[in-house]
Amino acid sequence: METSEEKLYQRAYLLSLFTIFYNLAEGVVSMLLGYEDEALTLFGFGVDSFIEVMSGIGIAVMIRRIRQNPASSKSEFEIRALKITGTAFYLLSAGLLVGIVVNLVNSRQPETTFWGIVISLASIAVMIWLMNAKKSTGKKLHSDPVIADANCTKVCVYMSVVLLVSSLIYELTGFAYADAIGAAGLIWFSVSEGREAFEKARGKNDNCHVQS
Repeated sequence: METSEEKLYQRAYLLSLFTIFYNLAEGVVSMLLGYEDEALTLFGFGVDSFIEVMSGIGIAVMIRRIRQNPASSKSEFEIRALKITGTAFYLLSAGLLVGIVVNLVNSRQPETTFWGIVISLASIAVMIWLMNAKKSTGKKLHSDPVIADANCTKVCVYMSVVLLVSSLIYELTGFAYADAIGAAGLIWFSVSEGREAFEKARGKNDNCHVQS
């Protein structure tokens, strides 16, 4: 029979797998619909979801490691995953910036941001549930890394809110720059996440700069 601690680590691991597969599905849908509707913020949100898949794989490996030895240090795989994740966030930021400039120069606007509203609402609900489930599990395990992962999930909630607000504004008012402003908001969070990923890889910071 599994002990209570083993069950909690299993739950933390399953939550990490759910995070990976949810972000994979969200990324595919968001990128396809964002491309079809010429909605830059939704497309960028989809790319971010794929980056979160890479990050999630590193988290899953971390949970398996601390399950075996809570006092162990990051593995080479985890450090490499953090560096790849950080680089991907910086590339996303650069790509979004180019997209904003191109859209403004060519006066491009989304055909619709309806799907941005739908996807962001779903994402907010799922990420808040994930955040609370991970935090509850981490506290029961007295595991700072699991709690830190829960806090990092807040960034996904914030990015979903950016998508929701910009999509709502454009859909309701037709404000020409709503999509560009939303994409700029994603850039801000992407740069922040990229920086934190590299800091974690260097062992300088194992927490997210968000309120717990």
